[in-house]
Parts: sequence; C-alpha cells; structure tokens
Amino acid sequence: MRQNSKLQAIALGVLSACSLAAGYEVQFSDTDYSRQVCSGMWASQSTFINVTFDESSSQGQVAMVIYEWKDVKYLGVITSTTDDSLPKTYVCTTDAVRVGLCAYDNVGNFIFSSDDGTTANQTTFWTASVALNHTGGAPSDSSGLLESPEGNLATPADNYTSPRRSRGLHHSLRQSSDLLNPSPSGTVAYTQPIQYQVRMNGYYCVAIVPVTVLNPTARQAPTDVPSHPTYNGVVLFRNTFDGQLPATDYPKVNFYLAMFFVYTIAGSVWAWLCYKHVTELLPIQYYLSSLVAFLVIEMVANWVYYRYLNAHGKTAASVIFLFVVAILDAGRNALSFFMLLVVSLGLSVVCESLGRTMLKCQILAGLHFVFGVLYAVGIVELELESTSALVLLMFVIPLAFTLSGFLMWILYSLNGTMRQLSVRKQRYKLRMFKRLYYILLGTVAIIAIFFVISSVSFSDRLAEDYAAKSWKIRWWLLDGYLALLYFFTFWSIAYLWRPSENNRRLAMSDEIAQEDEDAEDYDLETLQHRTVAREDDEITLVNSRREPEALAEDHVVFEIGDEDIGSDDEGETAVKKRRGGEHRASGDKQDSADEERQGLIHKDRDD
Repeated sequence: MRQNSKLQAIALGVLSACSLAAGYEVQFSDTDYSRQVCSGMWASQSTFINVTFDESSSQGQVAMVIYEWKDVKYLGVITSTTDDSLPKTYVCTTDAVRVGLCAYDNVGNFIFSSDDGTTANQTTFWTASVALNHTGGAPSDSSGLLESPEGNLATPADNYTSPRRSRGLHHSLRQSSDLLNPSPSGTVAYTQPIQYQVRMNGYYCVAIVPVTVLNPTARQAPTDVPSHPTYNGVVLFRNTFDGQLPATDYPKVNFYLAMFFVYTIAGSVWAWLCYKHVTELLPIQYYLSSLVAFLVIEMVANWVYYRYLNAHGKTAASVIFLFVVAILDAGRNALSFFMLLVVSLGLSVVCESLGRTMLKCQILAGLHFVFGVLYAVGIVELELESTSALVLLMFVIPLAFTLSGFLMWILYSLNGTMRQLSVRKQRYKLRMFKRLYYILLGTVAIIAIFFVISSVSFSDRLAEDYAAKSWKIRWWLLDGYLALLYFFTFWSIAYLWRPSENNRRLAMSDEIAQEDEDAEDYDLETLQHRTVAREDDEITLVNSRREPEALAEDHVVFEIGDEDIGSDDEGETAVKKRRGGEHRASGDKQDSADEERQGLIHKDRDD
C-alpha cells in the first residue's frame, strides 16, 4: 500500500513537471464565444496536450472531448433526418436521450456516432464528464455552444448508486489499458491537469461545454434555479520542439535561420568580388552592396524575433521587436524598389550619373519607406474588426500610391533604356537589360500564379476545416514563398551587375559595330567625336579589317575615349606633316614656274 502511494506521488510529480513544460498555451473560460480550442501539433514520443482548470474559480460540471480533426465526422449525431436546417446534437442530455439520440449511460458526455462500424477506441477520441469544485455558481440557463441543444442535464434520483458514480480523475485516466488515451466512464472529479498523449502529427481540438445539473432533492421546487458552471483554464499544446510558438509558426524559426546562412554565403561571395575589383566598382554596385548587407541584417532580425517569441511568448518586448522587424521590412521594400529604378534608368551603364533624377528617386524611396512603416504599425495595432474603413484607407492608400509610382516609373524607364540602346547598336548592354526584363517578367508571372493559388486557398478560410487543412503550409503561403521569390529575383539581378575586371571599361564605353551594315548605320553622335582624316588609320577595327573574324558573344569591341584621343592625335599629326610637305612641294614648283616665265620675258625684251 505504501509502495502504491509512493508510485502515485511520483506520477503526480511527473505530471506537474509536464504541466510546466514550455508549449503553446491558449486561455479558455465559460464566457468564450467558441467552446473549442484547436492547434496543429508536431508529434513525437513525448508530445501531449494538457488541460488545466483554475480550481479557485471553476465550479460545476462540463463535458469534454479531445480529438484529431480527421475524426470530426464522428462527433455528434444528426438531430433530424427530415429537417436539414437543424444542427447536429453534440452533447448527450436527457432531452437527447428522450428522443433516442444517445444512451442514458452517455448523459453528460459528447456523442460519438459512426455509420461505418468504427468504434470510439479506433479513433483519437477522448471524452469525459468532468465535475469541477462545487463552491456555488451564478444562476443561468445552459446551452452547449458546440451547437448542442438547450436543456438541463438532470441527474437521476439514484445518482449515487448509478454506474456514473463520481470518482477521482487521476484514477480514471490512468486505468490499465492498451489504449493510448482511454476515455473514463461515469462522472469524474477534476483533481489535476488532464493529459492527452499525442503520437501523430495532426490538428487537435479540445472542446469544453458547460452542462447544468439540477439538485435531485429540490427538483420539484418552484423556485429552483439551475446552477450554471463557471470555469477558467488553459490548454497547453506540447509539441516536439521546446517553445511557446504554435505549430503553424514554428517552421519560420528554421526557415529564417536557413535564409540567414544563405544570404550570408551569397553576401560573402559578393563582398569578395567587390574586394577583388575594388578599383573597378561602379556607383550602382555600391548601392547593391549596401542592400546586400541590409538583407543579411533583416534575416537575422526575423530569426531572432521568432526565437524570442518561441522562448518568451507574447510580451511587451516582443511587441517592440515586432515594430523593429516591420521597420526593417519596410526599409527592404523601399531600397529594393529604389535599386530597381536606378538600374532601369541605366545608372553606371548608360549614363554615369542621373543628376536631379537621382534626387527624385531618393524622395520617392523615402516616402515609400515612411508609408510602409505606417502600414506595418497599423496592421499590428489596429483591430480590423472595429476600425473604420476610412482609418484603414489612410494607412493603405499612401503606400499604394508610392508603390504604383515605383512600378510605372520602372517599366517606363526600362523600356526607354532598352529602346535607346537598340538605336545606338549597343548589343552587349542591351542584352543585359533584356535579361533584366525577362527576370522581372518571370517574377510577375510567378506572383500571378501565386496570387491565384493563394486566392483559391484563402477563399475557403471561412470553411470549418480550413485551419485543419492549411496549418502545415500556412506559413509557406504567407512568408516562405515570397521570401524565396525575392531571394532568387534579387540575386539574379545582382549577378547581371556583379563586379568584374572590365566593369568601368565596358560600362562607360560605346560598342563599335562589327558588321558593314551596322557600321554604316552607326550612331552619328559617336562618329562625330572622330576626326575626318582616316586615310592611314590602321589602328581602328572598323576600317582596317579586310576579312573580319567572327567574335564570340561576350567579346565585344568598345570605343574607349582615351585611346581614341591618342590615336586621333597621332593621325592628325601625320596628316599635317603630309599636307605640309605637299604644300612646300607645290610652292617650289610655283617659284620655278615664275622664274622661268620672268626669264622668257627678259629674253623677248633683249631681242
């Protein structure tokens, strides 16, 4: 007997320690609109669900059920086969017994109904009628909010001799059985947290419905008032991971950690290229380098935020942290659109600077950042259900205007830059901007596909089984998919403008035509910088070649300003010398002719 007491004390200690384990917690009370608490769970051999009532404020009797969502079809029974408008009956009451919806032995429990011969022991159901502390209660009517029919749960006169006799909860839950979660029989008294073992991944629900019990000795009294149960408590979902995040959000911790490592590796490669070609860096590559560093910081902030939220739950510090993450996200968006705009304008490739246009780009990026921060703060602080539409529009419309301005300007600038390069026969640079155009086009197509998929997914958000079907992939639809799309899009663009040893020469030079037809149509503005005299100009690649060899795709001939100036000076010097010699020769011939003519004149005079 003493040994059994020791084992029981050890078991109670283990249960108490388990109840203190970190997990996702959801508060519940008898005043909640919904009587059901659900959450996804990542299972292992040590995962469980704990339901704890506050014994100081809980009294009365409740019907409880814990189950995995795939078995929800067995919960409740059809109330009427002729009237489809009537909801199912979920809790067995005396009225339900009277119409034959359940057996008398199940009074006070949730109803299990199966049409295919499946028994409750073959499902994930655990159900019990739980008696809480009896300290009196507020008079009220009772109705199961899980669409159970209204009515009082009447206790039979021979209550204390019935098979539903009250007993300690810890004895009934730990009965000897091969079942993982055997349901107790009769009404059980709550003495400790109720634990439900979880061994499979799934979407688990805990439903608690108050039931009203009439005192059998005073049932016929005309002044009898039902005692409505009151209770408060918490449901703890202990997942395979340690922490307080819900199972649907926990993948974000590992996801942002992985993204941090990937961004760090890619950023290190970019930094090495910048260091290797530091003398050849262009202004656009300095902007890209700053954005790379910013993205690494943002990934760290997101990962730390979810780690903190998992360790400490929702606190005042976590709210402040959320604001920081929202500000970084707004900054990332503003810098990305700014970078894409100046690239589309041809900075460092078509033109060396943008002049006053750069100031306009910076102003637009600053406004987009401010409006993005306001939008993020508004989403966190404002309650969408109670906030007026006008206030919501004040946070949305400014951001929509700056976003539309960015998109329209980017498309207009990119098309203009490509058209200018095409007219000037700058094939190499044009190929870069065409690749940029294809990257953006592919991104838009993927976003459109994602929009259709997410719209179809979220269109069923009001369905009863939406959360059960989407809890594993919800984080992917909201965060993961777009984060990966941004990663591949950004680094694809950065690859086109990566640092190289020929950066400055290729960027600030004009490509010279390699075919006769292109040479004839070559841009006149470029040709005007050449000298007119090209008779002996054998150093240029345009006029000196007789049988031009086919060049590889990336081997492009460019006109370099300094080299052309030196070549032109040498050519002009040679021409001047040649013209000077011709001028002296013609002068000598003219002098000889004059002397001969004067000699003949004198000879005629002598004759």
